[in-house]
Amino acid sequence: MAHKKAGGTAKNLTGSNPQYLGVKLHAGQKAKTGNILVRQRGTVFVAGKNVSVAKDHTLFAEKDGIVSFKNKRKVKFDGSMTVRKQVNVA
Repeated sequence: MAHKKAGGTAKNLTGSNPQYLGVKLHAGQKAKTGNILVRQRGTVFVAGKNVSVAKDHTLFAEKDGIVSFKNKRKVKFDGSMTVRKQVNVA
């Protein structure tokens, strides 16, 4: 025998896992070799000095140093300009 009366089914209980994107080390913080600086989808931030790009566009440090950000003008394929944040480790 059932111990409860019939209840409805909930359709909003399933969801996807969070992606944990964003800046992981901020300006002025110390980065070691291999530390992840930014997790992103696409090139929201571009790699600067001593920073490399992984195949999923994650930026990571190539050398030990201090993280810094600056604005960088970038030319698109159609000739128009856009401003991107550049991540550097010095």
